Amino acid sequence: MVKSINFVVLGKQDIASEFGKKGTVTDLSLYDRKESEIIKTWVTPSGFPDKIQPLFQAINLAEFVIFHVDALDKYTGEQIIALDSLKKEHGILSHTFDVDESRLDAMIKGTVVEKYLKVDQDKIKEEMDKIESNSVDGPSEMVIDHCFDVKGVGTVILGKVTSGKIKQYDNLKLYPAGVDVLIKSIQMHDDPVEESVCPARVGLAVKGVKPDDVGRGDVISEENAVNIATELQLDFTKNPFYKGDIGENQGCLVSIGLQIKAAKFSSISPLKLTFEKPVIFKPGDMAVILKPESATVRILGSGPIQ
Repeated sequence: MVKSINFVVLGKQDIASEFGKKGTVTDLSLYDRKESEIIKTWVTPSGFPDKIQPLFQAINLAEFVIFHVDALDKYTGEQIIALDSLKKEHGILSHTFDVDESRLDAMIKGTVVEKYLKVDQDKIKEEMDKIESNSVDGPSEMVIDHCFDVKGVGTVILGKVTSGKIKQYDNLKLYPAGVDVLIKSIQMHDDPVEESVCPARVGLAVKGVKPDDVGRGDVISEENAVNIATELQLDFTKNPFYKGDIGENQGCLVSIGLQIKAAKFSSISPLKLTFEKPVIFKPGDMAVILKPESATVRILGSGPIQ
């Protein structure tokens, strides 16, 4: 059985090209390599720092972090806050020669990044190769990051198996729409396979939906394996660097997994959000509140969904 492992590359993103072959490129860029029956994938938030949204989506696609710091600016600060908000505890930290290590240590103090293995740049690959992936048992479930039409094939969906396994000819549901989807075929690393096990990155040829019906963050899963709602309550912690006030009926964007959804604060204490469109969630999932238009701090805060 082919195993899979997924990394996010932050900081100096172009080092990802040293690890794998470039594949899909949008506001997320994907690189992969197969060796010894293990498919490794590296995702970079290539739309960041222009946009904050790809940063959270890229981090949520990965089990492990490669953070190669090349500047001590507000964008490095945003990446540290994002990793801490999402509780991404497993990673490798390095920096370029011109980065002041003591200042970097001060920036990461008290965050999950402080726990990362610190190495020189030339040791990243060596340490990365020691990391082993872990699968998650449970119902068949996959989160979607890209979808398009392929001539002669039809609708092709790219994403990551987040629980259990996806098998050829499975009849599953696309959420939040609740539409029936048949898995016609599966590819991993451009090779056809009959099944893929969490945390595999896969391409699915499907029947039942068109690309316009599918959005990033949508989930393909067994029936009733996910929750769908238009109002959520968070155990919220405000980002201490965000100095603005949060008021009822104020608009924001909310990151949950790969979903980025528009919402309003319907209550401040406890913090409740009302969404324009349904969101997929599980209790305990981390929700991060964003203000992309802010000229200063774009991350308002975060908290697990109750």
